[in-house]
Amino acid sequence: MIELEVQILAHTREGLLMEMGRLISANGFTLQRQRLVTDRHGALLTLIVAGAPRKQRTLDGALGEHERVISHAIAPFEGGEMREHFAASRPVDTSGYVPAAPVATAPAQSPAVAPAAGAEGAPSPASTPSPASVVPLPAFDPEEFLLPLEAIVAPAAVVPVRATDEPPEQPVERLAPQPPRPPAPAPPPADPFVEIVPLPADEVAIERLLGDRSELSGELIAVLLQLDSAVAPGAREPTLQRAGQRLGAALARRDVPAAPMALTEAIERVGLPALRTLAQTDAQGSQLHIRHSPLCAEAGHSGCAFFTGLLEGALAPHVAAHEVSVFNVCCRAWGADECVLAISD
Repeated sequence: MIELEVQILAHTREGLLMEMGRLISANGFTLQRQRLVTDRHGALLTLIVAGAPRKQRTLDGALGEHERVISHAIAPFEGGEMREHFAASRPVDTSGYVPAAPVATAPAQSPAVAPAAGAEGAPSPASTPSPASVVPLPAFDPEEFLLPLEAIVAPAAVVPVRATDEPPEQPVERLAPQPPRPPAPAPPPADPFVEIVPLPADEVAIERLLGDRSELSGELIAVLLQLDSAVAPGAREPTLQRAGQRLGAALARRDVPAAPMALTEAIERVGLPALRTLAQTDAQGSQLHIRHSPLCAEAGHSGCAFFTGLLEGALAPHVAAHEVSVFNVCCRAWGADECVLAISD
């Protein structure tokens, strides 16, 4: 037997846990634990399953062909806590980001106003010499250029320069540097991880709280809740399962079958009445659906281990193989609408 951690990404979570539980069971694996959360990428389902190593490839192919599975991953489960889902959204740490200071720009120079094109006496842009082409004139004597009075002509009329219709360009204002943005607040620290060490069932607590009890009644729920809180966290589920096996075996001893029954008949005649004394339960073939389980009211705190042990102890003596396998398909404590237990012999 091997334990595998199966991670599945789907669009929606409605009925996903039940469908995947049936697929796991149909491919020869039993479901040990599950976790279903909703993410912005879709529904993230993690399953811890146990089965034969040779059936892993068949399970991988069945998940890849299922219409609701967008993507999936299978890896060996090494015990302890489940891994982070491969499709889970991850926060971006921007606590160390500091934006660069803006680059200051130099003010643009306003161009000089040129005379209107075509005005008399105004030089055209093409005729204006560049500074590189200007040749300095040699020094001259004013006496060489004196003319008689008759030769002096009236100066040409001064033509006023007409301003252009377009207003001159305004200088570009210098951009004031913007203060740097404050860094984004750091994400809150995650809760410290506490590893729960698996422990065997606490037989002393079972004997102290159950004693020689063999009847199922509404008062038993209060005793089971007390037993749940009285033992160490690592021994909680094994203790509840052992208490269920003990009570189931006591029920079977009171009604020894004359001949072995078929599994569905044993569920209808023995398993279903036993569970109905504790919670609202319906049978659908080889599955029992428990609504509003009083042992699974707290989120993340499943009590289905007791119902699993109760069915194992009560049904095994009534079937030909004298052994049954019960696994939890989905649980109210993990977000499902109801608890579903699948039974096989």
